[in-house]
Amino acid sequence: MRSLFLTSMFAPLAAEFRTFAGGDCRGKTACLIPTASSQQTIKHFVNVDRHALTALGINVSDLEVSKASLKEIRERIARSDYIMVTGGNTFYLLQELRKSGADQAIIEHINAGKTYIGVSAGSVILSPSIDFISHMDSTDAAPSLNGDYTGLGVLDFYLLPHVGNFPFKAAAKAIQRDYSHRYDLHAISNREAIVIRDDSESIVRV
Repeated sequence: MRSLFLTSMFAPLAAEFRTFAGGDCRGKTACLIPTASSQQTIKHFVNVDRHALTALGINVSDLEVSKASLKEIRERIARSDYIMVTGGNTFYLLQELRKSGADQAIIEHINAGKTYIGVSAGSVILSPSIDFISHMDSTDAAPSLNGDYTGLGVLDFYLLPHVGNFPFKAAAKAIQRDYSHRYDLHAISNREAIVIRDDSESIVRV
């Protein structure tokens, strides 16, 4: 039983998420994990997606996993109706999820049916491996991975965000060129989402 709403950008698809979530999100809670952006100077996109959640009536609480204990991580995720993992550097995100133990906590809650919202790096991270995203994100941000780019493995395909969109248009094209013969790439633009409920997968567009 899985409930996944996977995007490149959440805000343009917020109304679609409300439908996906059953039509009314007011009073629900979301644990927002902004870790992928924490080492970047440009991070306004996290605020945009946070505001999109609150506009739906969702109470949002940030959880920076690189600074939280595993006990706090588990408690905060368990108390929330939704988990949102936002964009930034996917390799740094993987490194910090592993270090903190948040990776296993997230997997457990996804497998138990909790709704997961992925945004860019937060969507890519569910792939079997994230090595293909090196055309978009620098591996230098995550030296502790030591070249092990195994993702959370919730998906059996490889999610490629930002296809056809600035500033990642060329990088996405290069990934498709270099990896499409090796990996089952599922590509989405900034105005598309891959939605998965149980074993049913579809794409919504706006």
